[in-house]
Amino acid sequence: MYAIIKTGGKQYKVEKGSNLVVDKIDKAQKNQEIVLKEVLLLSDEQKTLIGKPIVEGITVTAKVISQKRAPKILVFKKKPKKGYKKLQGHRQYLTELEITGISV
Repeated sequence: MYAIIKTGGKQYKVEKGSNLVVDKIDKAQKNQEIVLKEVLLLSDEQKTLIGKPIVEGITVTAKVISQKRAPKILVFKKKPKKGYKKLQGHRQYLTELEITGISV
């Protein structure tokens, strides 16, 4: 059984026991169980449920493994012959999840 969930404006395919790195979930603490309610699709061996836009009554539970940051990326802007250079770094905040169950 697998589900497609939406969190942080992105969609992820999840199964029980899989690990997932998503954009930061603000209220999540380490080792806390969270419930993801935006399930877009649920599929098992017999049938597939497709939401319009979400499937009602189905939730995905996940355990927060860690809150971390992604590696730094550098943003460099330059305009030739004008002497304009700008260097900026960015590190995205991330939440690592372990999917513990899909409840129907």
